[in-house]
Amino acid sequence: MRQSPATKLSLAGSISLGTGVMIGAGIFVLMGQIAELVGGMFPLAFLAGAVVVSFSAYSYVKFSNAYPSSGGVAMFLRKSYGPGTVAGTFSLLMYVSMVIAESLVARTFGSYTLRLFKVENTAILVPVLGVLLIAVAYLINISGNKTIERTANLTAVLKIAGIAILALVGLAFSPLTPGEIWARAGTGATTGGSFNFVAALALSILAFKGFTTITNQGGDIVDPHRNLGRSIIASIIICTVLYTLLAFSVASSLSVEEIIAAKDYSLAAAARPAFGDWGLVFTVLLAIIATVSGLIASVFSASRMLAMLSNMKQLPRLYAGVKNPALVLTVGLAMILTVLFDLTRIASIGAIFYLLMDIVIHWGLFRYLLKETKSSPLVPLIAIGLDVVILGAFLILKFQSDKLVLIVSLLGFLAILIAQRLFMTTHTDPDGQMHMDMDEMESGGMNMDGAAPHDGE
Repeated sequence: MRQSPATKLSLAGSISLGTGVMIGAGIFVLMGQIAELVGGMFPLAFLAGAVVVSFSAYSYVKFSNAYPSSGGVAMFLRKSYGPGTVAGTFSLLMYVSMVIAESLVARTFGSYTLRLFKVENTAILVPVLGVLLIAVAYLINISGNKTIERTANLTAVLKIAGIAILALVGLAFSPLTPGEIWARAGTGATTGGSFNFVAALALSILAFKGFTTITNQGGDIVDPHRNLGRSIIASIIICTVLYTLLAFSVASSLSVEEIIAAKDYSLAAAARPAFGDWGLVFTVLLAIIATVSGLIASVFSASRMLAMLSNMKQLPRLYAGVKNPALVLTVGLAMILTVLFDLTRIASIGAIFYLLMDIVIHWGLFRYLLKETKSSPLVPLIAIGLDVVILGAFLILKFQSDKLVLIVSLLGFLAILIAQRLFMTTHTDPDGQMHMDMDEMESGGMNMDGAAPHDGE
């Protein structure tokens, strides 16, 4: 059913949701993990990640302007590769990476909340608090778009202002001069040098990847052909400024050893020199606001993408016996991942899945839809090259340090691929034609007919 403009997201609401996902956990937990890889160069890793993401965002902006829908990436892949195994596999890969991001947000919430009460035994309480937060996000998501937008707008203002205060006050009270801070950021990696720096970009990109969830707002935003692209660009600019300021602030307050020691709550530790004991309280409350809003926004986008995949017949029809089955399934999977994996492994698996999907998105634009989207061929090719180099370095690094991440990632990818291929056979006729006509769905002011430039694979 077509939504009325009064119930749709505004551009400001869309940006709030986008920044909500991006700032939801990445900057609060990934800074310590990146510092562990590259030492004092971690602020530069965030800057380099922003450059890579800028090239990557080009494809998503072009796709969003041309094909806005609630399916987001799933619709982009269908338009590029046609309905079938390729579109379904990498759409699900994106969906899974979004759910992984939700579990990362949830565990970050647990880690920071327990610091407020100085609880040391976190093995059980962190996932418990994470699961409770996911349940809250579910309740807010079933309340409707306007409730989601109001929540996102309020929390976006609070956390952007809070992070800006944290960064600027930290820099102002630093005993180091700007030149000394920059020199500290230019020191080499603890091990691995430039190789570790390239590999660490996989994690810094993860701090920005939430912008892709904006593409799932096509059926819920006013004037999607214009506002989706604007929202993506604005969200990336806002987060780049905040991340850069905050990274340099942390570098001015803590040594690399101190950042690594407080890996899962490094921002709270960095706030102590400027704010004293109140710095811990302020940072933890800020992290709670950021993770709550990030999870709400991520669940919103991921559930809509899952519903669109079912509508596209890339998945079996979702069970209609409950209200919003896509939302229920999304929060259920996020809860399971929150219980099973720690922060470092969740981040690593999410980075691998995201980069694989990202490469396929750029290739689809370059190979099939340059003319339709009025795109330059050079930018997606640069984005592919950057993704391949970063993913390759990250995979080598994990092979050396944590093979379980690679095993879980490979098994997850194969399971998705095989399941998709088997499901495709259920609606392929004896002549090899897939019957993939979408159920009627009006989204973003357009009837999503699922047309694609060539046959499915």
